[in-house]
Parts: sequence; structure tokens; C-alpha cells
Amino acid sequence: MSNITCLKSEVLSITDKFSARLYGFFSDRVYLYVHGRYGSNEEAVEFAKTACIKGYQVLAFDLPNRADCTPWEAVPILREAMNYAKLRWSSISLYAVSIGAWFSMIAFGGDVLQNCLFVSPVLDMKALIENMIRWAGVSENELKQQKIIQTDFGETLNYKYYRYACENPIGTWNLPTKILYAENDNLTHIETVKNFCDKNGCGLTVFENGEHWFHTEEQLLFLRKWESECI
Repeated sequence: MSNITCLKSEVLSITDKFSARLYGFFSDRVYLYVHGRYGSNEEAVEFAKTACIKGYQVLAFDLPNRADCTPWEAVPILREAMNYAKLRWSSISLYAVSIGAWFSMIAFGGDVLQNCLFVSPVLDMKALIENMIRWAGVSENELKQQKIIQTDFGETLNYKYYRYACENPIGTWNLPTKILYAENDNLTHIETVKNFCDKNGCGLTVFENGEHWFHTEEQLLFLRKWESECI
């Protein structure tokens, strides 16, 4: 089957609130594709070229407020997508990018997934926000009082978001998972990734000299090869 043929796609109405794009011909196996910040369902096209050839369909959708999506917006959408997938496919896997991985672990922790592929995942949001608080030169108490603080480095600190991260830590992730991590990822420290993998038995691939966002030709070639080997 050629890449062009396997990229047959259709738009599905999951609920009255949102729709999704489904790639590939009929199969009993599907990957849910969860994009990261600023992402969209269109990113799934390149992954679908490989997944469809291997006998999967790919269900991709846009998270609300893609640039500033909150977990209380994302998690209900993900759970609705999972409920839809359970009615249509017997085998469900997950592909998640960056913050999409964190949202997915909150949403799908009690579900059965055949395979999980995480690219540059955010694994500890509480620690990430605390780092940003330090980078901004403010205190947790100041954030609590002001509720929202705009930083000089372009991020918005939100106390409600921080409390959500504190109250919803990722516990044990007992699902088969493979992680692609870039050596120079400035959002998640390598020790956080290694500890997560050791605790949960995840496979880890580290791309040397890479960045959080895989976007150069070299990075994308490595990403596509990793995807093909891990599906």
C-alpha cells in the first residue's frame, strides 16, 4: 500500500462539541494522536503515513485553545475521544507529543492501551511550573495572590493551573510506553525522564543535540525512523 493510498481520510463527529480526522482504511486497530502546544490534527499526517501501512488507522483531533489549552479543557475531550474509540476499535494505542502526553496520562490512566509513543513528553508539570516561577523571579505566594502573572519569556503563570498540577500528579503508568527525548530539551530534565522510565518500565531513546521541538530535517528523519521501529 502506498503512502498516498493509505492517507485516505475523513472527518468524524465525535460529539456535538468536537470532530476528529480519521486516517487510513478500515482496521480494528487505531492510534489516538494527541498534539502538543500550538499543534493541530494536521501534524498526524506524517505519522499516519507509517502507521496506516502497518495496518492501523489514526484518529487525530484539535485540542481547544491550542496555544493555551488547560488540562480541565483537554482531559474531558480526551476521555470523550477514548469512549468513542472503544466503541469502534478493539485495539487502541496512543501517540502523544509534549504537553499532549501529560494530558493523556491524566485522561487515560485507567484505560487499556496496546502501545504508547511519547515524543518530548512533559512528565512532571508541577516541576515545570515551579521552574518557570523561578525563571520569572517570583514566588509561589506571589502567584497565589496575583492568580496570573505574565513573564518576560513569553509564558503565562496561572495559579489555578499550578494547583491542578499539584493535585493531579502522574502516578504509576502501567502501560507499554516508548519515549523519544531530545538531549537539549529545556522543559523536562533528563533525570526526570530516566526516573519515569525506570519506575514504569518504559523504553527510552535519546536524540543527541536535539531540541524539545523536532523540526529540522535531521531531527524529523530520526523521528520518522523511531516511529517506524516502535509501532
